[in-house]
Amino acid sequence: MAASKKAVLGPLVGAVDQGTSSTRFLVFNSKTAELLSHHQVEIKQEFPREGWVEQDPKEILHSVYECIEKTCEKLGQLNIDISNIKAIGVSNQRETTVVWDKLTGEPLYNAVVWLDLRTQSTVESLSKRIPGNNNFVKSKTGLPLSTYFSAVKLRWLLDNVREVQKAVEEKRALFGTIDSWLIWSLTGGVNGGVHCTDVTNASRTMLFNIHSLEWDKQLCEFFGIPMEILPNVRSSSEIYGLMKAGALEGVPISGCLGDQSAALVGQMCFQNGQAKNTYGTGCFLLCNTGHKCVFSDHGLLTTVAYKLGRDKPVYYALEGSVAIAGAVIRWLRDNLGIIKTSEEIEKLAKEVGTSYGCYFVPAFSGLYAPYWEPSARGIICGLTQFTNKCHIAFAALEAVCFQTREILDAMNRDCGIPLSHLQVDGGMTSNKILMQLQADILYIPVVKPSMPETTALGAAMAAGAAEGVGVWSLEPEDLSAVTMERFEPQINAEESEIRYSTWKKAVMKSMGWVTTQSPESGIP
Repeated sequence: MAASKKAVLGPLVGAVDQGTSSTRFLVFNSKTAELLSHHQVEIKQEFPREGWVEQDPKEILHSVYECIEKTCEKLGQLNIDISNIKAIGVSNQRETTVVWDKLTGEPLYNAVVWLDLRTQSTVESLSKRIPGNNNFVKSKTGLPLSTYFSAVKLRWLLDNVREVQKAVEEKRALFGTIDSWLIWSLTGGVNGGVHCTDVTNASRTMLFNIHSLEWDKQLCEFFGIPMEILPNVRSSSEIYGLMKAGALEGVPISGCLGDQSAALVGQMCFQNGQAKNTYGTGCFLLCNTGHKCVFSDHGLLTTVAYKLGRDKPVYYALEGSVAIAGAVIRWLRDNLGIIKTSEEIEKLAKEVGTSYGCYFVPAFSGLYAPYWEPSARGIICGLTQFTNKCHIAFAALEAVCFQTREILDAMNRDCGIPLSHLQVDGGMTSNKILMQLQADILYIPVVKPSMPETTALGAAMAAGAAEGVGVWSLEPEDLSAVTMERFEPQINAEESEIRYSTWKKAVMKSMGWVTTQSPESGIP
């Protein structure tokens, strides 16, 4: 891509996209939304025990600095002046919980990742204390009581990690989701770092009232969380602080959105009823419900979609969350070794073109929407002597599509208006077999933007549109048209239904697997 200085029109905006399996930094042209350059680093996940998932917060922070430096070098090679970067947005894996020491800047324990299951007994004991006729947790937060959200992870850290207890007692502890940890560190850390989060991330903690848009005293008391360790809640688009180090020192950080909200913005789903599905480590289908909170009767979450400015209105979304999507491919690669790279799965699946009656339910972390069944575990069923690794690869891809279908069905029932097509994004959408399968299983067209990095794009849009930056217009007439690729259903509806009902049979078999919870103890 030959580019001279003249090639860049208008200001640029950077976006940190800190996901579960990788960190990226991407730079966009704010006038055309064109992606100019990016760099990506894979992040290690640690599994210290069965069901535990952790990451090193310092490794995450270093990966962000590395991605920024490397992207700036690449821009230099393209003769693009990095002083054109006017703002930075942050998008992050949500719910993942970090507690750190504000005096030393050191994390007090590993980040407890959203997928982690260690809090199952915490959830069980807390749920006994919620009155059946008044589930104040769900009515205030829009969320079911689950291992998924930050409050129970934070409760576990307070109960089990002496360093965390001590830091809280001595008023040294700060809590945050990954966005808060990054923004605090990037804006100076121990030297005046800004301790904040945005409404979308706050709405995933179970401590935030999604109606009043404030931390909720009753919820904090219920979970036993001291309010002074919580970050300040801001809108998703405003200047939080300036970068204090590295190639982009002095550039404002002015956008912050949980990754799924960022993808909703990046897909331009600004109208009531517009929806997108992101295929990452998990799979997340969000439908914009406008200014009103819609509560689900079918296992979906009610969440804050975005609030693009301090004085701008808040938008809500219904969300269907699937824990394991891309993670199943990583599992086939790292645990079973049947592929060496994630891209190979498409080749294997293509060889057979069918799962040959093999079904894979990847309930590695229990089942999320629409079941919320923590006792489920992964199963592969329908095996015969004929089954080989190609069929298992195909079944893994099908599993992602079936899980999406379950959520879409729930969403159609809640919203009353069936979606006519599905907008998709995320790393897995480059897999053409997966996209075609998805269209076949949903029996509606699947529509994919030619630039799949919509999560980063959403964070960049929020940052560039912030008051005091003003380089990105979010007016509908100014948003650049996106070229789309369409996948139309190619099998008949009857065949699609048969496959789906067999899948549902497999899901039933995956449930109730863990009968007695293994006792939780402190750190080994």
